[in-house]
Formats: sequence, C-alpha cells, structure tokens
Amino acid sequence: MSEAPEETEETIAETFRGVARQLRHQTQRTLAPWNVTPSQARALGVLTRHGSMRLGALSEHLRIAARSATEVVDALAEDGLVERHPDPCDRRATLVAVSARGAEVAAGIRAARAAEAEEFFAKLDDADRASLARILRALRT
Repeated sequence: MSEAPEETEETIAETFRGVARQLRHQTQRTLAPWNVTPSQARALGVLTRHGSMRLGALSEHLRIAARSATEVVDALAEDGLVERHPDPCDRRATLVAVSARGAEVAAGIRAARAAEAEEFFAKLDDADRASLARILRALRT
C-alpha cells in the first residue's frame, strides 16, 4: 500500500494568514512613533475623512461595538487627538471631532502608511498589484 506524499506546501489560507500577520506587524511598527493602535488610527482616519460624528456612527464606520468605539475615542481624547462637543441638533448627544493635533497626527500616519504599503507591495509589478486588488475586493464582499 503506498502512502500519500507528505504535504509540504502551505495552503492558500496559511499563506494568506502569514501575509496578514506580516502586515499587522509592519503596521504596528509604522504606528509606533505616534503611540496609537491600529484601531485608533482607523478612527482618526474616519473622522478626518467624514468630519465630526456621533459615537454610534463612528462605531458603524469602524464596524465595532459602540462600547469599543467609546474606548478608542477615550484613548484618543486623552492624548488630545480628538475632542468631544455637544451636538447642536440634539444637546443630549455628543459629537467627536479630530483636534488640530489629531489632524497633524492623522496626516503623518496617512503618509507613513502609504510609504509602508509601497514598500510592502514593491515586489509586485503593476499587473500583479491590480490582480491582487481585484481578488482581495472579491474576497472582502
């Protein structure tokens, strides 16, 4: 009876997880100068792009629980990167907005993340990048 050959190649899922792990580590290194977490950087990005919003709307944009959004905003507010203001449409509600310092940090993070991505994907030519982007978009839906 012949035995099946031992599997030595990674599965596509294992390879994908390995690449995702590399990206997470690279992102942590990139964000280190600003002392922000990836979740905090994402929140700054959303607030920079969309302007002030209620915590509930922010949690929806980030696809996290409202309680988690509160924790993220609390940490950002503690570092002076966001500010809370009363909602002029509903004085019981609060809006969160990027502070001037937060806007500077967000711009620095955006530039660093763009450089990080360029470095990470530099191994791929334009056609491979386009194919990878198409495939990842298909998987994300």
